[in-house]
Amino acid sequence: MDIGKEVNKVHLYKNLELLAEQVVEGFISGLHKSPFHGFSSEFAEHKIYNSGESTKHIDWKVFAKTDRLYTKQYEEETNLRCHLIIDNSSSMHYPEVKTMDVSHLNKIGFSVLAAAALMNLLKRQRDAVGLSVFSDHYEYYAPEKGSERHHKMLLNNLEEVLQSESQGKETRPYTYLHQIAEKIHRRSMIFLFTDMFQTETDQKELFDALRHLKYNKHEVVLFHVMDKEKELHFDFDEVPKRFIDVETGAHIDLYAKNFKEVYEKEVSKYFKEIALKCAQYKIKYIEADIAKDLNKILTTYLIEKQKFSR
Repeated sequence: MDIGKEVNKVHLYKNLELLAEQVVEGFISGLHKSPFHGFSSEFAEHKIYNSGESTKHIDWKVFAKTDRLYTKQYEEETNLRCHLIIDNSSSMHYPEVKTMDVSHLNKIGFSVLAAAALMNLLKRQRDAVGLSVFSDHYEYYAPEKGSERHHKMLLNNLEEVLQSESQGKETRPYTYLHQIAEKIHRRSMIFLFTDMFQTETDQKELFDALRHLKYNKHEVVLFHVMDKEKELHFDFDEVPKRFIDVETGAHIDLYAKNFKEVYEKEVSKYFKEIALKCAQYKIKYIEADIAKDLNKILTTYLIEKQKFSR
């Protein structure tokens, strides 16, 4: 993530809007150096004033600070609608992090910050955004709107998600995904943040719900949020540990190194099955490692928006 070290030390809770802004600014700056540099023009908010142009849109505040004339850029209104869905079940609160900042995130912290950054981009382009949060119940729903008041309301709710109870919340995501699908009537981009862990193992029910989200020609992107080091590669200290299911309370004691190889093989197989199912149902599948993939979320948004707008 191309954001300064000083930002990393800012706590996520109560500073979500600031950090989302910093993440987006760093991302946009990085676009100039990346294969996606062409997209950066979408976010140009000022341009150098040329002699003979109307002075109507000169930003005098910027002039006072820089002694240079810039005019404000106004992007055309668009009709893009985006709905963000966040899985807030107990497994999403792994690993335990006492004080979250950009360098220290658990899965829910990563998802909330990524959602806030996406909201920042959507706001810049005057697009409408909605939000749903579910765990063992449908916690929150807000329809797609583009107002400043709506934006603030969603940010406040995301901060509440960070502070929500993290233990004992089982999830049956298919139940709430069906309900969310029924609420989104106009064609939208739908971004789902989930670790794909569920109390029940019926994958058919889950993918039926994901297919329901595709109804009305919505574009669906599944961000598979994971702590790749621990949840895929099973990298733990070579000492006996107790592994506890945070949703059911079930536990097992073992040496991680004795099971690392077989564990990694089985989990890799499961993740590959998810990716293949998503491809079958034309759902965009993105692995999102909480240690490094914030920019991947924003890049995916840019690419999918280009496709969606065609």
